[in-house]
Amino acid sequence: MTSHTIAPVVPARGRLRPLGIDEVRIDDGFWAERQRVNGTNTLAHIEAKLESEGWLPNFDLAAAGTLPQGRRGREFADSEVYKYLEALAWEIGRTGDEDLEQRFRAIVARVAAAQEDDGYLNTRFGRPDQGARWSDLEWGHELYCLGHLFQAAVARGRTRPDADDGLLQVAVRAADLVCREFGSDGRDAICGHAEVEVGLAELARLTGDRRYLDQAALFVQRHGRRTLADIGFGRSYYQDDVPVRDADVLRGHAVRANYLSSAAVDVAVDAADADLLDTLRSQWRRTVERRTYVTGGQGAHHSDEAFGEDWELPPDRAYSETCAGIGSIMFSWRLLLADGGPQYADLIERTLFNVVATSPAPDGRAFYYANTLHQRVPAQPADPDATSPRAQSSLRAPWFEVSCCPPNVARTFASLAAYLATADDDGVQLHQYASASVRTTLPDGTVAAFRVSTAYPADGRIRVTVVEDGEWTLTLRVPAWATGAVVRFGSEDSADAAPGSFALRRAFRAGDVVELDLPVAPRVTAPDPHVDAVRGCVVVERGPEVLALESVDFGADVAEAVLTADPVEVDGRVSAEVRRRDTGESADVALVPYHSWAQRGPSTMRVWLPTS
Repeated sequence: MTSHTIAPVVPARGRLRPLGIDEVRIDDGFWAERQRVNGTNTLAHIEAKLESEGWLPNFDLAAAGTLPQGRRGREFADSEVYKYLEALAWEIGRTGDEDLEQRFRAIVARVAAAQEDDGYLNTRFGRPDQGARWSDLEWGHELYCLGHLFQAAVARGRTRPDADDGLLQVAVRAADLVCREFGSDGRDAICGHAEVEVGLAELARLTGDRRYLDQAALFVQRHGRRTLADIGFGRSYYQDDVPVRDADVLRGHAVRANYLSSAAVDVAVDAADADLLDTLRSQWRRTVERRTYVTGGQGAHHSDEAFGEDWELPPDRAYSETCAGIGSIMFSWRLLLADGGPQYADLIERTLFNVVATSPAPDGRAFYYANTLHQRVPAQPADPDATSPRAQSSLRAPWFEVSCCPPNVARTFASLAAYLATADDDGVQLHQYASASVRTTLPDGTVAAFRVSTAYPADGRIRVTVVEDGEWTLTLRVPAWATGAVVRFGSEDSADAAPGSFALRRAFRAGDVVELDLPVAPRVTAPDPHVDAVRGCVVVERGPEVLALESVDFGADVAEAVLTADPVEVDGRVSAEVRRRDTGESADVALVPYHSWAQRGPSTMRVWLPTS
């Protein structure tokens, strides 16, 4: 083992070092509640579904040698088990829960029993009456599934480096097979769904085995060489149309594109490839500027779950898949670690609050797969015992035939503390705001230790209380929307903090307090004039949250709504004067955080509100 930071992403080099879940502990507020529900409800819910749907038993059938008879689920069903294992590993690392530990070990034993002698592991291919190994690289997802296996093993290796459950050994045998089969002397091919690349890169960081990084680099390099079959959506669907180095924007299937871009950053950073990193920065900028919704969501097409063209962002047809939001966070976080730029943390915050937090129901047992910005027809509640087609449930559903989103949300929440803060030689940087304890040792031996107290996003005050003496620099992100932010320190000192980063170097004493006040009052945001689908409309935002109008508050279909006055906030309630087109009547109507929409039953909803 070469890596000791307990985090999902640990680059070999970069501007910033991530602080792991042992160095940052979220303990109160918005995200603490999400983590609590995730740990107590969502994980058990996912495991029950993996069992009842047959996706876990598939491994038992493989071990018994009876496949393909009895196999259930899509070709990528194995990956959901691996994402669930990753979520368990982070949650065990976060809480030390012994019951979860036993559940983790039991599932690993079932997975390990299905692995073949040469390292191959998949329940859909490779046996009599199944497709041959690697025979359907366009759609088969074999390498994709292994990428998630590798990420699960990395999570386990970092949270329990001395564990004897065997998951890391399973992953290493599979990775060795991938290197033999697809190395420079092997198959000149890629997987139709990028993911194996990020798994291999992180496995290389954990184990110190350079072969895995080299293989990840090979896969990234091979994209765009048109080795996969052409399809109706075009090769851009799986990013096999243009080499990564030659692309100027993310395109095609939004999850695939973000996973590939994340892997490309991993390769560029660890291989010190400055040109590739510059290209990825440029792709990120154009994608955010022209192909990303106000919620941070990405993907405008339902048919191919893909990005649209520049400025193609229809709110009522927004796909904005939850997994694409998580992929966007993966991409942005890697660029943040490489560069330190606050713009990456801004997008992460927007996506966390308005995509990832929107997906799960308050009880953590139902989810959105896609995240529309305009619900035109009141939805029917999903059957709590049924499995839904992926994007066809317009209310949160307990499970999907393509159920990538629930375990993806689970692993994100379980590891969320590792996305809050970083360190460099000089001090600590806070990128996301939650009540938490932070403690790390800087390279010169200085201990930077403090507590963050905040009700964010309900309140814009972030209070940092130092708990141990030391001289270091505290850097606070000031979001791009936070014009008028103020930092207070010492008994009477204060300073205006422009959007970007505010750095304060001090010989801190235990008990010193630094406060950042962010103006979270509701504001009206106009769209870019290039986006023709929302011309004549505005969106109301409050702090990092996008707000929505629901018919349960409006008293009529939101298609009749016209915003006629700026929003106001009284006692934490945001409202605005809204006129009904059909009657001409106006009323003061509540606006709710988008992430909480549809929690009160079927309704119509819209984010972008007409002004005339």
